[in-house]
Amino acid sequence: MRILVVLLALATAAAAQEKKPVVPKDFNPAGPYSAGIFAGGTLYISGTVGRDKTGQYPAEFEAEMKQALENIRNILTAAKMDFSNAVAVTVYLTDMKLFDRMNKVYLEYFPEPRPTRTTVGVASLVGTARIEITVTAR
Repeated sequence: MRILVVLLALATAAAAQEKKPVVPKDFNPAGPYSAGIFAGGTLYISGTVGRDKTGQYPAEFEAEMKQALENIRNILTAAKMDFSNAVAVTVYLTDMKLFDRMNKVYLEYFPEPRPTRTTVGVASLVGTARIEITVTAR
């Protein structure tokens, strides 16, 4: 029984050490969360909006989409990854009429084979954000 307890304690300690925050340079979170968490060889990126370093959102949707993806690029880079490592993406849009415009920018960033993706229409996002993106990468 003691051996089992020791093995469980060691496994728990190893798992706890394996979970590491990924913090890109100049990351300024807008709340109590990590930009990314690296665990078990997988990077989980928090929902990321198109806010720039000054906290502003671009007026044009395509610029907001690009800024969100550049923010994600910074997190991927901090984890020594890039968009080719993405395996799953979730996109939240406040207006599904923006879908084609989002897709056009999206195609510039994610190479073949592209990750799985879910796009969801939502009533609102933080601040004036029109898009929020989460990424899982390996």
